[in-house]
Amino acid sequence: MKPTLFILAAGMGSRYGGLKQLDGLGPAGETIMDYSVYDALRAGFGKIVFVIRHDFEEDFRNKVISKYHGHIDVDVVFQDINSLPDGFQPNPQRTKPWGTNHAVMMGKDAIHEPFGVINADDYYGPETFRVLADFLRSVEGKKGEYCMVGFRIENTISENGGVSRGLCQVSPEGFLTSVNECHNIRRDDAGNLIQTLADGSDAPFPQDAYVSMNVWGFTPDYFDYSEKAFVRFLQQHGDELKSEFYIPSVVNEMIHNGSCTLAVKQTPSKWFGVTFAADRPATVRQFSSLVQQGVYPSPLFP
Repeated sequence: MKPTLFILAAGMGSRYGGLKQLDGLGPAGETIMDYSVYDALRAGFGKIVFVIRHDFEEDFRNKVISKYHGHIDVDVVFQDINSLPDGFQPNPQRTKPWGTNHAVMMGKDAIHEPFGVINADDYYGPETFRVLADFLRSVEGKKGEYCMVGFRIENTISENGGVSRGLCQVSPEGFLTSVNECHNIRRDDAGNLIQTLADGSDAPFPQDAYVSMNVWGFTPDYFDYSEKAFVRFLQQHGDELKSEFYIPSVVNEMIHNGSCTLAVKQTPSKWFGVTFAADRPATVRQFSSLVQQGVYPSPLFP
């Protein structure tokens, strides 16, 4: 069995100032997604599924997917604000997508094996994909045994602004007990990590915490649970303009009601990406350095 990698690529990229998923950052114009696909292929993933929006499908197919032909199987699914269960309609004034777990739900008809979920615009490093693939191969045919790859917070900070991260609480046995989204995490003038709370005030952020970078491992039963959870979400929040259906919300619910276990797999990898436009020059330099070190060939997919 070869697991599938599901890449969330439907985001707007509003803080970055454009469709950062299509930005060529590597020495031969590679996108961050290209490096993720290359690392996934080396780790033993057998298929890539992208979730995107219809409005940039043509560019995405021409600039991204075309280069993978002959290397790995690729499929595409679409996230749309109108993709709702029977009996529900979005508020006519709503323009915001329904969130990361809604995006995951779009993969149900394309994925029938254990699968990993990642963001399109984050670089995770080869070790992350090896850890993820090893776990997914171990849960073939099982239900409710999931994982998350946890990063040290100090390896995930941007120098150009605050970032959102999922703060993880982990049991002594190495299982996730909860994950809570924290916002505007950055260093203060003294170099200490702080976050902005919901009321707008600042508070310390744990210096040695493990955080979620949206690297998850699921078995296909996750789709069935998500559909039921989404109905409950819409019953409570369906008329709202900005509420979103997030992966951590579903995971927390499943952990708390005993529907799953979620192992936290640690990685020493250092994240980088393009949360902000100012992140771009450093990211270009980092990819160039990795090529020079022999971590990656250039081009990745000749």
